[in-house]
Amino acid sequence: MIKNFIQNHIRIDFNKNTKLTYYLANLLKQLVPDIYYRQKLQEMLKEDVDEHILQRVSYYNKIQDSFELDSNAVTIENFIKNEKKKTYYFDLLEYLRYFDKKLKIAYLFGDITTIPETPSFLKSRPIEGDNQNSIIMKLNKIRHFIFVNDKRKFEDKKSIAVWRGKCYGSRRQLFVKKFYNSSQCDIGQTNSKGELNVPWQKNKLSLEEQLQYKFLIAIEGNDVASNLKWAMSSNSLVLMAKPKYETWFMEGTLIPNHHYILLKDDYADLEEKVDYYSVHVEEAQKIIDNAHNYIEQFKDKKREDTISLLVLKKYFEQSGQI
Repeated sequence: MIKNFIQNHIRIDFNKNTKLTYYLANLLKQLVPDIYYRQKLQEMLKEDVDEHILQRVSYYNKIQDSFELDSNAVTIENFIKNEKKKTYYFDLLEYLRYFDKKLKIAYLFGDITTIPETPSFLKSRPIEGDNQNSIIMKLNKIRHFIFVNDKRKFEDKKSIAVWRGKCYGSRRQLFVKKFYNSSQCDIGQTNSKGELNVPWQKNKLSLEEQLQYKFLIAIEGNDVASNLKWAMSSNSLVLMAKPKYETWFMEGTLIPNHHYILLKDDYADLEEKVDYYSVHVEEAQKIIDNAHNYIEQFKDKKREDTISLLVLKKYFEQSGQI
């Protein structure tokens, strides 16, 4: 209903993941009374909850026992009044509105790579270790959850690897300096500050331009590799080292050499992998198909809504609030 209203009154391309459309849609949602969402909650949770949904709820919210909230917890009502980080705010509020405003939550916004002391909602967490206090929600999805409709076949693309991105961390800097002049790669940083007058500083490439290449490299930045979702939805082959962080995309469940090509942590085998899969096209295509199958679970909006609501409901139950 909201999307139809905008499309009828404002010229916007809803095939693009733009902040303009995102903010307009979320601002219009604020016009809907909260009572509408709370009345609809039970109806939405009556939908068929299969084993896949339950597994994902347990993956995002790993808390097994009851717990007590600490002084950092805020009511949903105060969250609505005071929070300023808009993309994270709107993404969490989308589901918080189904619950009573007096319920309390703890949350951390931004690129989180540590585990909080109390169970909290966040976008990202370490894959390894006791991470049950890190409860994942689908946050900042306008940046992270982009999928593409790639019409170009793998065999018709350029047989080299491509990567563009900001390089402020040592891991990315070492990678770019090592491969920026490789004949098998088109690698470059797109920094807007810091070290700019260097040969590895290159022009930005649009998604469409990157989709012309057979191989897309995913490298973690502050937390996860933000290009991984759209790269795996393309007809290119994703190459990356084993991820250390995960989001709603459940990067920790990705299987090396099944969903993506595993690279060494220092990327020493990058050129070797490019050469191999440029020739072994059928093997590459099988991995691309596996990546597409993995992506499908995130495209069902109704199911995504149910999982998000159940993650929140489990949190409120385990914290003794409902």
